[in-house]
Amino acid sequence: MSIKEPFTDLEIKTADDGFYENYSVPIALISKAIMVALVLWALVFPANANGTLGSWNGKLLESFNGFYVIIVGFFFLFLAVVAILPGTGKRVMGTPGEKPEFSNFSWFSMMFGAGLGVGLMVFATAEPLGLWGSNPVVVAGDVPGNEPEAIQSAYRYTFLHYGFHAWAIYVVTGLSLAYYAYTRNMPLTIRAALTPLFGKLMNGFLGHVVDVLGVVATILGVSVTIGFGVSQFIDGVYAITGMQWVMDLSGDVPAPSKVGLIAGLVVIMALSIISAVSGVGRGVKYLSNLNLVLSIILLGTFVVFGSFVFAMTTYGSAMVDYIFHFLSLSFGAYGPLSAEAFAAALPAEAQAHAADLMGGATNAWGSFDGFKSGLEGAAAELDEATLAAAYAAGEQGRQFGWQSGWTTFYWAWWIAFSPFVGLFLARISKGRTVREFILGCVFAPALVCFAWMTVLGGTAIDLELAGAAEGAIIGASNTNKLFVTLSYMIDGGLLSMLNVMCVILIMTFLVTSADSGILVMNTIMSGGSQETGVKHRIIWGVILTAVIGALILAAGENNPMDALRNAMIIGALPFTMVMGLMCISLAKALYRDGQRDRHEDAGTQAAE
Repeated sequence: MSIKEPFTDLEIKTADDGFYENYSVPIALISKAIMVALVLWALVFPANANGTLGSWNGKLLESFNGFYVIIVGFFFLFLAVVAILPGTGKRVMGTPGEKPEFSNFSWFSMMFGAGLGVGLMVFATAEPLGLWGSNPVVVAGDVPGNEPEAIQSAYRYTFLHYGFHAWAIYVVTGLSLAYYAYTRNMPLTIRAALTPLFGKLMNGFLGHVVDVLGVVATILGVSVTIGFGVSQFIDGVYAITGMQWVMDLSGDVPAPSKVGLIAGLVVIMALSIISAVSGVGRGVKYLSNLNLVLSIILLGTFVVFGSFVFAMTTYGSAMVDYIFHFLSLSFGAYGPLSAEAFAAALPAEAQAHAADLMGGATNAWGSFDGFKSGLEGAAAELDEATLAAAYAAGEQGRQFGWQSGWTTFYWAWWIAFSPFVGLFLARISKGRTVREFILGCVFAPALVCFAWMTVLGGTAIDLELAGAAEGAIIGASNTNKLFVTLSYMIDGGLLSMLNVMCVILIMTFLVTSADSGILVMNTIMSGGSQETGVKHRIIWGVILTAVIGALILAAGENNPMDALRNAMIIGALPFTMVMGLMCISLAKALYRDGQRDRHEDAGTQAAE
């Protein structure tokens, strides 16, 4: 019996002429309407926008924190099974016998340039240091934060956030797009990945919805990346020039001011738009090579002047610890702790004070001493043992607060960024086998991330452990930790040169990220076309600038990144569900293609 051929007749109607020539008008208009509405809301009603986004985010995480955590664990498990199975892993993404388009060296180089960059510049020191002070083991009270005992658990979660799970998110999207593009000759667009499940429905409104979700997720993911990068860019400019107007010096820790952030944003996005208009975007390849060279110089500086032996020792022990805890990290999700459950877990003498105790006991960013010092009235008079029991009763709440505020933020960020990186990975992977794609795009970049985090972050931790930094690196803002670490590691002309180099590196990373993100958005809206209109790149560059700027301003007196983070986590949720469907769809496609191959082989043997 013959097996039905797969659906490949994907038709994305585009305009034949006019302003939207070669673009899907519904996708473009719906995407623009959503983003313009968000910008106007944030500008006209900033307090309402910031408060509402925060409230929606809090309610969303109460219901979907576990979903985010478990589905990312599923993504890795799914890819591992696909790579291991002989019938699926050996399939070539291309015509039978087709060779890879790029050499292994070029493939890896471009891969690193796409998936790494601004995030590693900002969080190379900030992530290990932050987790050294607060991670689930510290939150549970098993080890004290910022002490030698907390280093192992700090790197366990650093490796989680930048390791195999994180890259699996990119690869789910990239593999789905590449498989259909190169084995079924379908366009490189999000809806193509769901055709095995929905068939010709992807030609209509449902397909438009899927592509719009991809565009919105990409905009918000790129927005958060550029937001963090611009903040670090301003920190670097201040370190070089001392210009105080770009900084807010009124708080305990100097941080980029709203004026500085908007000025930096305008500069970066103007360069990105100029790149798109002038055709300099074709030079992104050369900028990526420059980024790679400067990154190697920065890493080499830390190897020579930093704590390299400490870093390598940490790398080995952290890798073993990460693998040992891999399953619990993959699927260990926490839910919110209700007031009733907290009260029921309290000792009898403390139950009357449950309302006064719960806030401090479930505060993920506090400590037992902070919990005790924050109590007032009769609750403060409870004995030490009772207070310890009350604090222990709030552990689930603290773990939920920590996980939803840290790990889930990362998963949402990687998911929102996955249409951008996944599409790029698909473009450069024609001719690779499925197994080669999964192993090359999940494990190789993750190992580089681990090395980067242990060399740069390990040096920062060692400077604090030795007392050389005296808390200055810990106390610095996340985006300034790299520059403060450099100032305690080296001085003089070399420090000035490295500060300038870092600012250039951040700037080029930002320009290439923004330019490439705009290209991906236009690719989706044009039905998978790689040649997109310059005027539309300009418009989406302006919209992207407006989204970032408006949400930074909407944060008011809060952290300027809060509104961006909240909008991104909310916007990433629908696309997370799309990615879950991508896995089911790809499993069906691989299974059916295997059936077709076996049927053809059987027919050939019968004919012989």
